[in-house]
Amino acid sequence: MPIEVLDSETTDQRLNQLTQALGNGMFVHVRNMLHDMAAPDVAFILESSPPRTRQVLWQLIDLDHTGEILDELGEELKDSLIKQMTPERVAKAAEGMDTDDLAYILRSLPDSVFNKVLQSMSSQDRTRVEQALSYPDDTAGSIMNTDTVTLRPDVNIDVILRYLRIRGKLPEATDTFYVVDKRDSLLGGVRISDLLTCNPDASVREIMVSDLEGIPVGMNDSEVAQLFERHDWISAPVIGEDNQLLGRITIDDVVDIIREDAEHSMMGMAGMDEDSDTFGPVLKSTLQRSLWLTINLFAALLAASVSNMFEGTLEQFATIAILMTIVPSMGGVAGNQTLALVIRGIALGQIGQSNSRWLIGKELAIGFINGLLWSVLVFAAVWLWKGDIALGALIGGAMLINMTVAGFAGASIPLLLKKMNIDPALAGGMVLTTVTDVIGLFAFLGLATFFLL
Repeated sequence: MPIEVLDSETTDQRLNQLTQALGNGMFVHVRNMLHDMAAPDVAFILESSPPRTRQVLWQLIDLDHTGEILDELGEELKDSLIKQMTPERVAKAAEGMDTDDLAYILRSLPDSVFNKVLQSMSSQDRTRVEQALSYPDDTAGSIMNTDTVTLRPDVNIDVILRYLRIRGKLPEATDTFYVVDKRDSLLGGVRISDLLTCNPDASVREIMVSDLEGIPVGMNDSEVAQLFERHDWISAPVIGEDNQLLGRITIDDVVDIIREDAEHSMMGMAGMDEDSDTFGPVLKSTLQRSLWLTINLFAALLAASVSNMFEGTLEQFATIAILMTIVPSMGGVAGNQTLALVIRGIALGQIGQSNSRWLIGKELAIGFINGLLWSVLVFAAVWLWKGDIALGALIGGAMLINMTVAGFAGASIPLLLKKMNIDPALAGGMVLTTVTDVIGLFAFLGLATFFLL
């Protein structure tokens, strides 16, 4: 029976059907439904289910399918389910998994369970695991697969075609065969399209691409994703020292990296982990968010202390208390525009030491021009609204200062955080908000105190 692949609307309907069936005790029916669904759809349903429903569904999934379903789950949920599995079930799920996925699962296990899982594995799987775990996490080595098809340069194409017919099945996402010498040094590659259309009497050396670019095994996985995006690769070889072929990286793994990086940037703006489980336990979710809320509270108290410094001014001019939130708000919006632009540039590898100063200067100029424009507009608005030209000039001057500083801070803060090995996507927004709030309040209340009092 063919596996059913669901779109988002159908998946939501299927989730409702599964929930109703579980409520009616139709467990055999639910098991059959899960068996007929593709692994990504089952993973999506698990991630979309409350914890109690999720646990029942997980117990009803066939053991032979658990490995491919684990591949599709987010890290937090994946870790949670793996911790509930016996070492024998983990070893069974690991059979047939890609090397990089297998390594990730085993890295998340406690040492005692890890050793039991290794003992339960076949010698071939154990060798694959040991090789995969030898590379640091978030590197090309940690995401590569070892299922490569290699050719020798002096073999005829006709021999290769006969070998492929005997072999029958190729590794997934295979678009190129890699040519190596006796020491497994990478010499080049042969595209499948060239292999099928060339003269069968030609040798591999005659049709191979000799300038094939190999990815160093220690390269960061985000840099690997940038190379795939830039060159439109489907797969790429991974090389070690002396240009030795170690494995290959395929586009499906790169898509996962790009998605994870995008989720990391989006969730990092709110101080959250990109792998946070939407339907995770209440207490665990609360604790995950508390740290960032605590840091933000201290930042807010810092901004409040600036207002407290000018308590006398606020007491004498009630209008200032009404208008003083405008300046920090405009500065925050302007700064966040710059911050998002720079963080994206860093993630894409477009910003480095060679152009960072120019970029900061550009954003400083944009901040000044925007500040000049909006300071004139707010000056006119306050003058017409309150009939006070001095107050309009003060808030206009404060806005010019804060938006200029916001442009500079939005560009320089992520670059500074990156130099300090702090994730700009995680900490940049909070730092910028603190800067624009403090500078905005200090500029407005300071000018008001100096000129009006």
